[in-house]
Amino acid sequence: MLIPYKAIDWENEKLVLLDQTLLPVQEVYETYDTVAPLIDAIQRLVVRGAPALGVTGAYGVVIAMDQAARENWTSEQFEKALDDLRDARPTAVNLAWAVEKIRVETSKGRDAVLAIAHKFAEEDRQSSTDMGNIGADWLINALGKKPLTLLTHCNTGSLATTGTGTALGVIREMYTRGLVAEVYADESRPLLQGSRLTAWELMKSGIPHRIQPDSAAATAILSGRIDAALIGADRIAKNGDSANKIGSLGVALACHEAGIPFLVVAPESTVDRNIATGKDIHIEIRGDEELTFFKGIQVAPTGTKTFNPAFDVTPAKYISAVITELKAYEIGKGETL
Repeated sequence: MLIPYKAIDWENEKLVLLDQTLLPVQEVYETYDTVAPLIDAIQRLVVRGAPALGVTGAYGVVIAMDQAARENWTSEQFEKALDDLRDARPTAVNLAWAVEKIRVETSKGRDAVLAIAHKFAEEDRQSSTDMGNIGADWLINALGKKPLTLLTHCNTGSLATTGTGTALGVIREMYTRGLVAEVYADESRPLLQGSRLTAWELMKSGIPHRIQPDSAAATAILSGRIDAALIGADRIAKNGDSANKIGSLGVALACHEAGIPFLVVAPESTVDRNIATGKDIHIEIRGDEELTFFKGIQVAPTGTKTFNPAFDVTPAKYISAVITELKAYEIGKGETL
């Protein structure tokens, strides 16, 4: 499926990002050639999604090398910049994975590092295609070759990758095969990645869809409207426990109660085999303002405290399968990663 936009690109020796904080109203591309603004963009969710953050981190190392050369940084300054880049979003393993993987290659020179970053981007594009095919085959095998109504949470498409997407990539492949009746996209509070981004991508692709409040997901599932749910992941433990956008756990619990498939779709680079279970996943806690204000308008009493985790962890026992570019791990049948 042809995607008419790019979340990430490298042009004229600069990183180009589609500013996802402005979608769906404005389609604005910003360029980056210094580290601090790039870190700010990552933290403000100008770019987000585990695979996209990995590719951004790879290009970010090139940006750090260029800036170090221009400004005559010391080795300590350079290493500090890479540390800050790596730690910009602590739950998303792909960002740290990419920065550390390329960091050890910097002695080979800037052009070699840029070539590796380009390779990361191309591998991510291919990964999306492979996950789409493997996930679609899994759904057909589990539910039969018929049009399905699918639910997804947060955004897992081309805005979160350099390809067709993870969970949304599977949905796109199902649609290409004529096997999507409709997609229910959770709005994904508090930053509305579902209603702002996923609905925008589905509209661009011509895929029938509707948005719903996160609190309606369980009702949609338990009332028989949904055939299967698909989400992405920001980090997956060795046993299959998966961290994803807050609200994913509620979807998984509802699917478990309804007896329908709940799939996690993510590249192998999102699997952190250094941690045994989801208890070891650090969950990012975001600022109060995301809940107490909306587009600059105060929506809660001054001084109200919040609990605003960016992610939750779905235990492996509620996951039917983890789909990567290599295979479908049958987590629901006790297989580990």
